[in-house]
Amino acid sequence: MKNVALITGASTGLGKEMAYIHASKGGDLILVARSQAKLEQLKKDLEATYKIQAKVLIKDLTLLESPKEIYQELTEEGIQVDYLINNAGFGGHGKFHERTWETDLAMINLNIIALTALTRFFLPDMIKRNQGRILNVSSTASLIPGPLQAVYFATKAYVTSFSNAIAEEISNTKITVTALLPGATETEFARNSGMVNTELFKKSISAKVVAEEGYQAMLDGKLDVISGISGLQKFMFKIAPFLPKRTLLKQVRKLQEIRN
Repeated sequence: MKNVALITGASTGLGKEMAYIHASKGGDLILVARSQAKLEQLKKDLEATYKIQAKVLIKDLTLLESPKEIYQELTEEGIQVDYLINNAGFGGHGKFHERTWETDLAMINLNIIALTALTRFFLPDMIKRNQGRILNVSSTASLIPGPLQAVYFATKAYVTSFSNAIAEEISNTKITVTALLPGATETEFARNSGMVNTELFKKSISAKVVAEEGYQAMLDGKLDVISGISGLQKFMFKIAPFLPKRTLLKQVRKLQEIRN
């Protein structure tokens, strides 16, 4: 395999769109997700359309051992990962004290632990070659606290902070780390997190547009890219640090309340 991109959460949404983008450029793929049927169909379509190679790995990244298993399997097969795209993640709606701890723990394991572990396993190999790109899918949620999605917003704050920090640590190399911060995007996220009937997802942008902007930002070695939000929303994020914290929290909560 050559010019290999490993994409987590590749069966749907941003991950699937990025797989098509990478394949269209002639790159091979490692497709990681839990849904075997969706991944096998994606592999079949990508290989037939773009004449590339795609390898399917069925892994549940909420399990702590999965990142190491992925790294070991690829290393044993002699497959070099040139692009690491940590896309897998999920959210959830509701008051923290009313949500099940098992669900939020799984969210932390996927959004934080799996992303960090995969980066830790593959980055040293990139450093040795002095070549590689990492794209970590964060969220505009990382820029503010998120009442009614407390754990999700906090996990994404970690992703952005972590990505920016290690990008500086390796700034003397040819490896780059980019954080993609999408706004409300047309993926399964809204439905799975119970956010469909909220003001936040009243207007959302296509996953294809966000994927294209994120992938290009990775190629360009950008630190951050905010995608899928309006000019007004960009302005709001800029002034958010200067608003009284209580005012900001109430506004964010209002955006995420379920409309009847």
